[in-house]
Amino acid sequence: MSLYLCVFDQGREVDGIDAGACSDFNAFRHFVTKQLEGGQAGSRFPTLILHSDCSGEWSADACACLGGELRAIEAAMREMPPVEFPSDWQRDLAQSLGRRPHSALDCFLDTDGEPLVEHLIRLSNTARALRQAIFFQ
Repeated sequence: MSLYLCVFDQGREVDGIDAGACSDFNAFRHFVTKQLEGGQAGSRFPTLILHSDCSGEWSADACACLGGELRAIEAAMREMPPVEFPSDWQRDLAQSLGRRPHSALDCFLDTDGEPLVEHLIRLSNTARALRQAIFFQ
């Protein structure tokens, strides 16, 4: 099952991310829990980690918290060495785009080949600016 995260404004989609399979998004969340929260799920990043994995929404209010969490995650992952890609398709996509990971941040991609965290930050900024939710589809 694929996970698509998107923001609508007045019934029109204004931004979205295809995060791959729900299992790919969960691999990212598991990495954050293990490496950045010391295995204590939600202790530092509750908005990201404690939300249902593949359904629902982050409300407009939650997007402000989510953005802060994601910026902290981005900074930490940028300082960490590369890890194995969680899925073969991510590794293959990075190779096809001629990208070599320089940090852990580069090892979790959306289906467009962008670092997932960076795209999530942009999505949360859009949602916050429009006072809209991020929907899980």
